[in-house]
Amino acid sequence: MPTPRSEVLDFLLKRRSRPAKTLGPHAPDRAQLEALLTAASRVPDHGKLVPWRFVILGTRGAREAATAVAEKHLRAAGADDGAIDKARTQAMMGGQVVVVLTSPKPSAKIPLWEQEAASHCVCLSLVNAALASGWGANWLTGPMARHEAFVAEAFGGQPGETVAGFIHIGNEQVVPADRDRPDLETITDWR
Repeated sequence: MPTPRSEVLDFLLKRRSRPAKTLGPHAPDRAQLEALLTAASRVPDHGKLVPWRFVILGTRGAREAATAVAEKHLRAAGADDGAIDKARTQAMMGGQVVVVLTSPKPSAKIPLWEQEAASHCVCLSLVNAALASGWGANWLTGPMARHEAFVAEAFGGQPGETVAGFIHIGNEQVVPADRDRPDLETITDWR
């Protein structure tokens, strides 16, 4: 019989991302964040390719610089002022932003979609690690996530790299009510 880890299962059954707009300005220090990144990196990774990397926007200045690059590319793409204001506002939410980049590796065995899935697992694992550590966290993307020129200029992205997620981390200021969850009866086919 398996040995249950009831506290872990209880956390997973009750986990709830914190809306980025409710996160406060405090964030993990470097040692705390390194522990969270270590936990986040313990994901399924077929072929041990590590098809992700992190860019830490730990200061307001770093977030402002990335936002200026995003604004330039959004304007060039014809985005309206509302979209630009939204990007600017989102970038400043929380105490820091961890940019998780999908960084695909050449492989005859491991397709791109599987490498992208691994980097997406990293995003969820980072959110969960932050929540389990008492921080608030949220995973956002947006129109610039797959914009190669933006990724290259803002984060030193290499050809083929995309943003899997912008993980906002900060002190919890509000614990949100739970939201509706999927009805297992309608999405499960027992055979």
